[in-house]
Amino acid sequence: MRNFSDLLDGYRRFRSQQWATQRDRWDELKEGQSPKVMIIACSDSRVDPTQIFDTNPGETFVVRNVAALVPPFETTPGHHGVSSALEFAVQFLNVDEVVVMGHGSCGGCAAALSEQMKDMPPGKGGFIADWITLLDDARAKVAHDHGDLSSRAAQLAMEHEGIKTSLANLRTFPCIQEKEADGSIRLIGAWFAIAEGRLHVLDDETDQFSPVE
Repeated sequence: MRNFSDLLDGYRRFRSQQWATQRDRWDELKEGQSPKVMIIACSDSRVDPTQIFDTNPGETFVVRNVAALVPPFETTPGHHGVSSALEFAVQFLNVDEVVVMGHGSCGGCAAALSEQMKDMPPGKGGFIADWITLLDDARAKVAHDHGDLSSRAAQLAMEHEGIKTSLANLRTFPCIQEKEADGSIRLIGAWFAIAEGRLHVLDDETDQFSPVE
């Protein structure tokens, strides 16, 4: 278990090792960033995309939230965190690809399946309950296909459907529609199995996830 003091020890190692050996890279980055890939991932502490993809600083633009969800395009008043990050990555950084990466044993997907936080007040589960209503349609599909929503098969199906939901919601954004139409951006679905340490990628033609060899 790490606390902030342990993290500071890690910072000191970073300063003496990675920072020192990648000074040229950091000198480049102080002038700006030009990542080619945006990754939308879950906040889960076990699935750090920079570690899974073994990336260097400045190579990926990462957004993380509960269950790696993307809300559909909307212009109603509010604070649109994911939408603003997407807009910045697509319109200003001109990323070539957007990856939505879910994972095994996802607590957000499990909560959506069980509806255990439904009707809880904000601060005690209500914020999560409201956020994962984005998965209501996915839950209905899983419930139709799997009788037992507590089964491992239903959990896996929910995790996969969550990724597909976010991909579908990405395609409601005009900037994504325009760039997909002219071939300047590609959307990718991925799912990481924590137990096996194996990444699965969604095949657009078969609509199935297959492990990366």
